[in-house]
Amino acid sequence: MNVDLIFKIAAVGILVAVLNLLLTRSGRDEQALMTTIAGLVVVLVILVREIAGLFDLIKELFDLG
Repeated sequence: MNVDLIFKIAAVGILVAVLNLLLTRSGRDEQALMTTIAGLVVVLVILVREIAGLFDLIKELFDLG
């Protein structure tokens, strides 16, 4: 497993947390919620790509396809 994946997810989390804090303090709760949801979607897309790569590796390893 590559450590870069952990750093990418952590960077997205830190960025979303800071934006959420700034938007909440300025009274824009709806935008803060949308930012949090967008960050979650970005992380899920990154994870789905990695899981798809894992499945491809398993298929290649066991010569399934």
